[in-house]
Amino acid sequence: MQIEETMQNNTCVVCVTGRLDATTAPELDQAVTQIIEQGKHKMAFDLTHLEYVSSAGLRIFLVVAKKLKGLNGELSLAGLQGNIKEVLEISGFPSILPCYDSMDDLPA
Repeated sequence: MQIEETMQNNTCVVCVTGRLDATTAPELDQAVTQIIEQGKHKMAFDLTHLEYVSSAGLRIFLVVAKKLKGLNGELSLAGLQGNIKEVLEISGFPSILPCYDSMDDLPA
């Protein structure tokens, strides 16, 4: 898994590439915790290049969303396509977090 951080408008975009599973989830959690500690509380995960997500990966999304909410921040999921979109929809994520099919759909 690769993690890349960029800024888009006032949003910290965390691009996750590869597989997000029990082996790689702690790496993402650690990276995002550092970003939050830097004071970046408006965040979006760009999942355009995510190939696989397990329940451990889904848990990271929820944990990060909870951390950010406690800091008056917010988390969005974007770039939802194929299997990843299907897994998130079945798991009910669109009712919990803002979800977008494309990074271009993120509000400014």
